[in-house]
Amino acid sequence: MDGRRRMVDGAATTVGALADAEPLLDLSALPFPAQAEVARTVSAQGMVAFRGNAYSVPPGMPGAVVRVCWRVGEPEITVATAGGAVVARHERAPDGAGATVRDAGHVIALERAVLSSFTDAAPCRGKVRRPPSKEALAEAERLRAQARADPAERVVIDLSTYADVAARLRTAPGEETELES
Repeated sequence: MDGRRRMVDGAATTVGALADAEPLLDLSALPFPAQAEVARTVSAQGMVAFRGNAYSVPPGMPGAVVRVCWRVGEPEITVATAGGAVVARHERAPDGAGATVRDAGHVIALERAVLSSFTDAAPCRGKVRRPPSKEALAEAERLRAQARADPAERVVIDLSTYADVAARLRTAPGEETELES
């Protein structure tokens, strides 16, 4: 095999002889357990996007950054917090299927959270409109006087030309003649 000479513990040998004497383990019947892990942000609806699908998490986590883990060859994914606590396990949908995968427990918890936020209390009072005070009117006048001294104040933008063009574009060509007759 490999006839390169080596000296090991004062004895002459070859690389091939060393390789033949080295004990090797048998090959595993299972593939190497590679794991894919990505960080995702939970949406306001309590969903996490992963490979073209959406997976649910418990309510109360919108905006949280979670880790989606998938062991290659396994049929499920896990969703864990940044601290490592697993908050969801789902059967994995085919990549890019656009599937929404929800856990029944997450749906029930979300319904309870939404229904508990409803109230029969009177709505908020509307904003009270009060006229500006004398001090506010004086300050507004002072600011207007400053603006007049500004050279940009002298720039006048006339939008009447644009309004005329827009009015003409609202009607189809030849439409005026049909209406007049």
